[in-house]
Amino acid sequence: MGFRLPRIVNAKPSLKRSLSSSETTVVPKGHFAVYVGEVDEKKRFVVPISLLKHPSFQNLLSQAEEEFGFNHPKGVLTIPCSEEAFIDLTCNLQSS
Repeated sequence: MGFRLPRIVNAKPSLKRSLSSSETTVVPKGHFAVYVGEVDEKKRFVVPISLLKHPSFQNLLSQAEEEFGFNHPKGVLTIPCSEEAFIDLTCNLQSS
């Protein structure tokens, strides 16, 4: 007889697969790309636009605006947090 782990434990691997870190990935309709991570260790993620309505994600965007402004050297949306924190947040937002 076995037991089932909570759904959130299994959500991280599937979320990581749905969030693409490939530079050549085309952004599908209904999604947008962001860069997440430390200064030299940024990874690209493709996330659903439905996350934009969540106050926690809007807070991340405000932090990005404060840190980078609208004239980022790479011309991309960059989120100033760790990759792990971003994955945890997006996982929680998608499951709610």
